[in-house]
Amino acid sequence: MKTVLLIGLGRFGANMAKELNNLGCQVMAVDISEERVNDALNYITRAQIGDSTKREFLKGLGVKNFDLCVVTISDNFQNSLETTSMLKELDAKFIVSRAANDAQEKFLRLAGADDVVYPESQMARWAAIRYGLDNILDYIELDDNHAIIEVNVPKGWIGKSIGELDVRRKFGINIMGVKQNNVLNVEITPDTVLSENKTLFVVGEYRSLQKCFKL
Repeated sequence: MKTVLLIGLGRFGANMAKELNNLGCQVMAVDISEERVNDALNYITRAQIGDSTKREFLKGLGVKNFDLCVVTISDNFQNSLETTSMLKELDAKFIVSRAANDAQEKFLRLAGADDVVYPESQMARWAAIRYGLDNILDYIELDDNHAIIEVNVPKGWIGKSIGELDVRRKFGINIMGVKQNNVLNVEITPDTVLSENKTLFVVGEYRSLQKCFKL
């Protein structure tokens, strides 16, 4: 069970705190707003009202005792930067900070963030791919070059087996699973036959996925 110090209970921070709680993590949430802290008391382990840019306040939280520190301050980048820097100075084990653009990511990493998330940018990219391309039902970015997509079975593949299609050799992609009636089956074999009412979970390079599914 991970212990998490989450700083900033705006919309993104509050939702992340809820999800961490659902995962069984022990969450200590911090925000300068008493109202935000009170609203979060139902789904966090502990809470503190205070200014995370004040070193003594941050030090008093016992930063080194948490497995993960998350900075989700959204309304003041300077405060986010200062908080990230002080967490690093106080020997936080692992720091994840929220950024709105590439410039912010650069400064946050220089300040000591071990990783940076872009909630708006990442969601915008997911939505653009999900709704801008035909037949794409879901999309998970793995890195700059690879992704997992959920895609409808192409018409030309219906009635054929995975072995027959041989997409690994032809396109350099892998079919990880087949879903039917909202049930995902990952125990597929070359003999698994594809039908119109199934969807595929496929992993590969973007260009290979684009070529294979004519995206």
